[in-house]
Amino acid sequence: RKSCLCILYIPIIFDTIKEKLIRGKSMNFQEFLQGKVFDAYKYFGAHLLKKGAIFRVYAPNAAKVELQGDFSGWELLEMKQKENPGVFEVTVQDAEAGMYYKYAITDAQGNVVYHCDPYGMLMELRPGFASRIVDENWKFADDEWTKNQNTEKNYNNPMNIYELHAGSWKQKEDGSWYNYEELAEELIPYLKKMGFNYIEFLPLSEHPADCSWGYQNTGFFAPTSRYGTPQQLKKLVELCHENGIGVFTDFVPVHFAMDDYGLLNFDGTPLYEFPHPDTAYSEWGTMNFMHSRGEVRSFLQSAANYWLTEFHFDGIRMDAISRAIYWNGDPARGVNERAVEFLRNMNAGLHKLHPSAILMAEDSTDFPKVTAPTEYDGLGFDYKWDMGFMNDTLRFFQTAPVYRPYDYHKLSFSMMYFYSDLFLLPFSHDEVVHGKATIIQKMWGDYENKFPQAKAFYTYVYAHPGKKLNFMGNEFAQFREWDETREQDWDILKYPLHDAFHHFYAKLAHLYLEERALYDGEYNQDCFEWLEVDAADYVTYAWERRAGGETIVTVMNLSDQFWKDFPVGLPMYYELEELLNTDWKEFGGNTSPEDQNFRIVDEEHRKRPQTLYADLPPFTARMFKVKGVKTPAQKKDVPAGRR
Repeated sequence: RKSCLCILYIPIIFDTIKEKLIRGKSMNFQEFLQGKVFDAYKYFGAHLLKKGAIFRVYAPNAAKVELQGDFSGWELLEMKQKENPGVFEVTVQDAEAGMYYKYAITDAQGNVVYHCDPYGMLMELRPGFASRIVDENWKFADDEWTKNQNTEKNYNNPMNIYELHAGSWKQKEDGSWYNYEELAEELIPYLKKMGFNYIEFLPLSEHPADCSWGYQNTGFFAPTSRYGTPQQLKKLVELCHENGIGVFTDFVPVHFAMDDYGLLNFDGTPLYEFPHPDTAYSEWGTMNFMHSRGEVRSFLQSAANYWLTEFHFDGIRMDAISRAIYWNGDPARGVNERAVEFLRNMNAGLHKLHPSAILMAEDSTDFPKVTAPTEYDGLGFDYKWDMGFMNDTLRFFQTAPVYRPYDYHKLSFSMMYFYSDLFLLPFSHDEVVHGKATIIQKMWGDYENKFPQAKAFYTYVYAHPGKKLNFMGNEFAQFREWDETREQDWDILKYPLHDAFHHFYAKLAHLYLEERALYDGEYNQDCFEWLEVDAADYVTYAWERRAGGETIVTVMNLSDQFWKDFPVGLPMYYELEELLNTDWKEFGGNTSPEDQNFRIVDEEHRKRPQTLYADLPPFTARMFKVKGVKTPAQKKDVPAGRR
């Protein structure tokens, strides 16, 4: 009988401990002020108790703070400063999960402004801005996935990322959005079919304007209610993990929306933003975070930790990092030392809390050591978006063939700096909007000429070292620029060239996942070698990737001429099998795998012991796998790793 009673009392004991923590014993306030806290969301905001809820908000310069909500019939309830100065709190016995609430903050001049909760975990759908109380109890069922995650950050594993906007990938027949769970049911089979093993959502944190795509936030801890509840988002992540798909989310640590109910002048003073206009305003009409304030640091790094901890995201892509490195993103204005220090400390803390989490930086600058560990004075990111690669590659493919010999080394230049950081190759949402044209539209020439070039383009990307990221719609050659209000043009797949391209992309993506030489050793210089990078007149390239005893050779003709028996010197006596040819009929081309229009010739008079002679139609790429060698051994691979 005593044993039974003990078992019955255990939940009560845990509830009591949890309630004591929630009531104010769970955060070191001095560390919060110093910018050292990573879980401030457990202290601030609205948290359910055994009966009712406790509300806390930080507003050190406010004259008065009041709470109103469903639980009070929207009558104002005064909040008091108790243990910590500047922290206003109140316990409400009638508060329940799902109820709406706001803070009424009176400044020193007597002005009253109504605000959403900076640490609120859910908000009502725009244009409303009330926060909502969330039941935080959730038990993930993805133990198998999390157990198999390692601290190697996928450096030697394939990472093929599908970037998408949750509201415009697909929509219901009436034009409404899928909720998070419904989206998972549609999305997961498609990702598996198309060879994507990761997805990256544009920011899911709450934002007032659809046209901001989530990059102008008012709720840094609140998954947008456009697509449902936090529990539904957790279910989406869980379902992805059950199907072997990792999930990243975009995070905005540099700026926030100017809406007066958000963080702007939160307590009547610039609490989160700079007090001076020349540094306060960003180029996007938003407010820049003042990263030198400890409270702001604790707020932002707690938000980053929140998405990783509470939603089991596998990593975070951090937006506009160049705007934190340099004042307003302008190198001429100098390095923002305190913001750089913030990034370094935040990343170090996140890595300690989540050793397997992947942190990615969108950074177009040449600031050193972005992906170096913080203990070696790096910023501590795991990957950096290679914006130079993206820009050079797109510009080259926009160029008319007659001028390509002059721009020949635009495509080889990337390997001159590739090993200076750990790069990811992005073709993101930013490249298919605002008059820039989509990827397929950027290709030179008329409608029919664009498709062979796009196939060669993506073969180049997937055969090039670096993890991959591609925005939705690119995989079936969508011509219409992305519009966040409309779903993708899925009906375009009824046209043969688009359907063939879609089939080609899936084949290429699966090859990337399956062929070790295309992903292992990506950041090891000994695993890459140019075989032909001095054929500007022919606009033809060849290179090999090798790892773990496997080798893949890629040959590419980006001229508008047919090259018969184009010679490529090989370093050994290879036996080759063709894996992919962008000109195969199944991809909308003119040849078949059975044609075998390549041959191997031993030529002792050449510098290389063997020559591959391959037919190269205009705008064609061919990928070969080494099936064997006639010499005793291949070159020894050097294990790759983080530099």
